[in-house]
Amino acid sequence: MKALLLIDIQYDFLPGGALEVPGGDRIIPVVNRLQPLFDLVVATQDWHPPDHKSFARNHPGKKVFEQVELEGLPQVLWPAHCVQETQGAEISAEISQHHIAAVFRKGMDPAIDSYSGFYDNGHRRSTGLAAYLQGMQVHEIYLAGLAADICVFFTALDSLAAGFDTVIIEDAAQALKEEDYKKAMQRFRDAGGRLLRSTQL
Repeated sequence: MKALLLIDIQYDFLPGGALEVPGGDRIIPVVNRLQPLFDLVVATQDWHPPDHKSFARNHPGKKVFEQVELEGLPQVLWPAHCVQETQGAEISAEISQHHIAAVFRKGMDPAIDSYSGFYDNGHRRSTGLAAYLQGMQVHEIYLAGLAADICVFFTALDSLAAGFDTVIIEDAAQALKEEDYKKAMQRFRDAGGRLLRSTQL
């Protein structure tokens, strides 16, 4: 079975949001077009408590995009984003949602960030996504969403590590920083992943 994972297509990552991905809204028509092509569609959702330690505002004297150490891991300090129960945390209403079978929330532990849809950044706690996909007899995973160089990328690496054939759909994923995206995609390909465009599906 083939599954489409929609990564963090939330208002705070879209233009005008607290941590907007430039041009992030351009993927929405592509994502909506793709969904009927898959046996299963699953979404992830950043879902942070207000006191999350990845937020610069929770580190007095620190600025947005500075790097600190959090739980023994390097951590970029972000603007407060995708705070639980806020509009910014909601999945965009422009995303067709009647194909989405399940939504997996991540980033709820205030002490550690969670870029991947499968695990927190320290791989200490699973979201249950891998077990769910395995239980649904999924063998191939295709990824779309935001941001391509961060949450899509780390989800894709964990997908490969879990044994899934993994593809990132290039025109259905938008990067925060183009230079980081190029490096991330090289790592992804080196790990055995594939890149395709939506027209190749």
